[in-house]
Amino acid sequence: MTCDWFIMTSRIKRLLRRITDFRPVVHKHVTINLPTGRALLKDRCALITGGTSGIGLSIAKAFACEGAFVIITGRTRERLDKALEQISEPNACGFVLDNTDVKSFESKLAEILESIKLKGKNSIDILVNNAGVNGLRMPHETEEDFNHVIETNLKGTFFLSQLYGKYLVSNDIKGNILNIASASSLRPADSAYTLSKWGLRGLTLGLAKSLGQYGITVNGIAPGPTATPMMLKDNNNLNLDRIPLGRYILPEEIASMAVVLVSDVGRSVMGDLVYMTGGAGILTYDDVNYSF
Repeated sequence: MTCDWFIMTSRIKRLLRRITDFRPVVHKHVTINLPTGRALLKDRCALITGGTSGIGLSIAKAFACEGAFVIITGRTRERLDKALEQISEPNACGFVLDNTDVKSFESKLAEILESIKLKGKNSIDILVNNAGVNGLRMPHETEEDFNHVIETNLKGTFFLSQLYGKYLVSNDIKGNILNIASASSLRPADSAYTLSKWGLRGLTLGLAKSLGQYGITVNGIAPGPTATPMMLKDNNNLNLDRIPLGRYILPEEIASMAVVLVSDVGRSVMGDLVYMTGGAGILTYDDVNYSF
């Protein structure tokens, strides 16, 4: 018992040293301190959907920095190649995947697994469901727009997670699923986007409940307004007075939390959503106009 306790204590100390060693990052006049690359994800392999820009790309960079082999998906080869230039090669590869094309998932996963064998990787033990699109709100939402948002954000994530969960269980892999939800999952729903994020919130709980018994850890991150191309119109201004934080959340901040949640540090966090909203949806709804 004494020996086991000593080993456990030593491991915890090493992990704490890793996550408390920080580097300053300046992003559009905002300086934050992020953990340095200390191999928290060494020998891990991660599949990140929608990894060509924004939060997905930042997560891919952070995972690669922490020692993981990274697989990103995107809708076009051009976008994938551009993103891969920003990630440490040869620690990454990219595959074209349409999150709405559920029928292609099984063959695409088989293709990815076969391809990464050539790079010495025999399995994928992290899935980050990040791919998503925005849409209109009531009273302007159309059926076509509604279907596209739900199929991309929720239906695709559901069926990819189902397929991946079967893969983990059948291969006895003690892996992770991380869903990128939104502060919208805390808000009254007046759009397909908000409904999809409410759905991801529930799906995170359901997957965690079902897969936890197999040693598979499922969690989510719910960002607020984040400085991504989808949200930020003026790249030189991160100020956002309408939320308590007073600025946009940075993709690098989301990525750092993603590292923690899929590493051994986050193994006891199960079925949770970490709300990185800057107060949006938690402390205030005043930043959104709910008039019809």
